[in-house]
Amino acid sequence: MIIMYDILQKYFGYTSFYPLQEEIINEALSRRDVFVLMPTGGGKSLCYQLPAMLLDGLTIVISPLIALMKDQVDGLLADGIPATLINSSLTYSEIEARRRSLANNEVRILYIAPERLVMPEFLQFLQGLKIALFAIDESHCISEWGHDFRPEYRQLNMLKERFPGVPIMALTATATAVVQEDIIKQLKIADGKTFKASFNRKNLYYQIRPKENPYQQLLRYLDGKKTDSGIIYCQSRKTVENVAGSLKSEGYRALPYHAGLPSEARSENQERFIRDDVEIIVATIAFGMGIDKPNVRYVVHYDLPKSIEGYYQETGRAGRDGLKSDCILFFSYGDKYKIEHFIKQKEDENEREVAYKQLRELTNYCEGNVCRRKMLLAYFGEVFSEQNCGACDICLEPKELFEGTVAAQKALSCIYRVGERFGVNYVIDVLLGSKNQKVLQNHHDEIKTFGVGKEYSKIQWQTFIRELVQLGYARLEGDEYPILKLGEKSRQVLMQNEKVFLTKPVEKHIIQKVAAGDNYDRVLFDRLRALRKAAADKEGVPPYVIFHDTSLKEMSIRYPGSLADLRKIGGVGEMKLKKYGDAFLREILNYCTQQGIKQKPNTLKYQEAPIKQQKSLTAQVTFDLYKQGLSLQQIAARRGLAPSTIYSHLEKLILEGEAVVLDNLMDSKKQQHIKQVCLEMDTELLTPLKEKLGEDYSYEEIRLVRAQLIMEERND
Repeated sequence: MIIMYDILQKYFGYTSFYPLQEEIINEALSRRDVFVLMPTGGGKSLCYQLPAMLLDGLTIVISPLIALMKDQVDGLLADGIPATLINSSLTYSEIEARRRSLANNEVRILYIAPERLVMPEFLQFLQGLKIALFAIDESHCISEWGHDFRPEYRQLNMLKERFPGVPIMALTATATAVVQEDIIKQLKIADGKTFKASFNRKNLYYQIRPKENPYQQLLRYLDGKKTDSGIIYCQSRKTVENVAGSLKSEGYRALPYHAGLPSEARSENQERFIRDDVEIIVATIAFGMGIDKPNVRYVVHYDLPKSIEGYYQETGRAGRDGLKSDCILFFSYGDKYKIEHFIKQKEDENEREVAYKQLRELTNYCEGNVCRRKMLLAYFGEVFSEQNCGACDICLEPKELFEGTVAAQKALSCIYRVGERFGVNYVIDVLLGSKNQKVLQNHHDEIKTFGVGKEYSKIQWQTFIRELVQLGYARLEGDEYPILKLGEKSRQVLMQNEKVFLTKPVEKHIIQKVAAGDNYDRVLFDRLRALRKAAADKEGVPPYVIFHDTSLKEMSIRYPGSLADLRKIGGVGEMKLKKYGDAFLREILNYCTQQGIKQKPNTLKYQEAPIKQQKSLTAQVTFDLYKQGLSLQQIAARRGLAPSTIYSHLEKLILEGEAVVLDNLMDSKKQQHIKQVCLEMDTELLTPLKEKLGEDYSYEEIRLVRAQLIMEERND
């Protein structure tokens, strides 16, 4: 376990794990199968990258896209980890050279696509290697029930037969219960443990706005965000081209991405986005899988996606670094009808039914007046019990209600008088007194409700009718062209004057901008970002391979004054310190001198998470037992866990600010001695501290005291 923490610090630059990572890694090190369901940004990659440094043999990562492989390998090499890839982008001689490296045991991690894995000749080559672990990334592609099914992935069900005894780790960010079962069944890993992290991405702000003039809405949102990276998803190639071209004419650095572009153009545009040569990519859903870009600050759905699962996957590309990011969706019934039209073209009846169901679920999500986060998590079977999530439009912009009984009566009466035979927009045309040809042909300009709703706009009537449907006063029937009909409760409003409360109309909808962290020196951050970009261009890698935004922002908060201080920044491992430390430190020192900023050295390292994470359920159970006065041994016995695991829980609890009193766990003299040695040696690694302290001190005791020291420094 201690070696595991040392590797986490040395190669990856961190001192603590995200929820579930440590447990998953322990399963991998015990050579057991495991299924991992962990949202984007939860740290899936570390679950197999860290064990690869400890397992005896090669870790093979099966990945769907060349771009993803390259990004992962570039990042590992930058951290000093021997990794490589073999795919169709390489020449024959390059592939042969890499195969020789594999045969000579010079590589710890190999990335390949499923198509190459199942080639008979390549399978034979792999069977001659010592393989320690298969990690299957994006494993939802295995399932026919998944939103991104790929037939090549289905062939991976042969791994257990061809490589008996080699454990499998299947990982995905999105999978419903049906998809999870299918993955586990296909890979024959039913005996392995399943780990499900929360789907709650706390750093993401969800917002849905009625689609009025989407391009102008987009421009209002982008105002002041020219240096932020973002993805704008559109339904059609034509819209992609139009939006990208218009943004370029406005001075934004934007590029298109869709399946109609030549593959060379798609690759180039994607690469330029990843390397921060442009800030905006405007794309169809063809773009995104495997994009390992951590600093995407917003994802805008210019048009309606096709399902909640796809929407969650696409919004998940925002804020992978844990910093606050926006997820904006422009909703309109016009987009819904377009999708229904495409669904109607499907020949397979089952496919049509599934697609209609997915669209209904998404429409309910968009129309709902319930916390967005609560609805999203409920879709994946997770309960969100908080009353206010603090990061969605419903919770942050609660809608003001008014007594809309008269408006409801007008709308319901109009639905009745046109014979319950027309859709939403037609009913609104009658309410507004429109003299379009269809209204006149049907003589609906002669009915009592013609023109009685002119006090509200078309958009406002759309909102009212949508709410009347949600409240059960009206209903929509039909698939492609839904017809408005009276609901069961309509009589109570029309005949009994039941009061109806609707959302108070607002003509203009302004999108709230959520700042991605305001407590850092923005001028220094921009200077460090420019330095990072220059280094990345020189090496031909994406900027985040050098350092993530989270590392640059921490530098812009702490102003490290020495290489030792810089090493204490999250994400700065030994290799990166050696390679980039001098240049970044020089930039920081120069800036501090120019600005007259006095630097304060840090004595201990800790990873300050950009957003405080909720305690894991297992740690909370341990804490509850601790508060009951149980000893560490009693807690371990009660929970059926090893004492070392309980120590890990307590360490996490201390770092989260909980009141864990060490006097209840160890002698005060021991605590003082450990503190003294920690301060004297100024090292992040546990092993040297243990060697200095001797056999009378356990690693677990050292970790707890060190955690307490870290918290004392935070609070100074």
